[in-house]
Amino acid sequence: MRIDKRREATIRRYSAGERTNHWIVALTFVLLALSGLALFHPSMFWMSALFGGGTWTRILHPFLGVVMFVAFLILAVKFWHHNLMTWSDREWLRHGREVLTNHEENLPDVGRYNAGQKLLFFLMVACLVLLLLSGIVIWRTYFSAFFPIWALRVASVVHAVCAFALICGIIVHIYAAVWVKGSVQAMTRGTVTPGWAWKHHRAWFRENFRPGDK
Repeated sequence: MRIDKRREATIRRYSAGERTNHWIVALTFVLLALSGLALFHPSMFWMSALFGGGTWTRILHPFLGVVMFVAFLILAVKFWHHNLMTWSDREWLRHGREVLTNHEENLPDVGRYNAGQKLLFFLMVACLVLLLLSGIVIWRTYFSAFFPIWALRVASVVHAVCAFALICGIIVHIYAAVWVKGSVQAMTRGTVTPGWAWKHHRAWFRENFRPGDK
């Protein structure tokens, strides 16, 4: 880990490449959510105007899905080992009230990610895999003709349920990032303060920070 003394002893949490990858996932998610909702129900079809109409929405939606899946796959491979659940994570989950009331001094030391972030990670992995597979089945231009009608119906339901779960998970993720002061800076500038790291990810801080690092 490196401390950037030019920014009041901030600590690098994410590299420029990791942040770029994250924002590609975030942007494609927003576009997919809007285009998916436009295709989901007639009452929301007006959002297809953002993509140039219904035809372009149907064309772009699956390709955007592929882009998001590939971008997230890169992140998942890189950070997989940081998201494995441990005994400390189970203990962290038992103290959910302390987390919500911002009394983290009573919680076990947290590594690079806390249990809530890890659960979101695995939710995204499961949902994106199912969205990709079900999306291929209902991708009419290229693949849907190879599947029976019952498979198309099942895939449509799976796609909608996973999309809903993912949207809810990302809303919680955004809320938590804004609620925990300093988290947004980690993904915009790539750095956090030593105080932030000590309070929210103490085990990660201890493992990586050495006084005098440059």
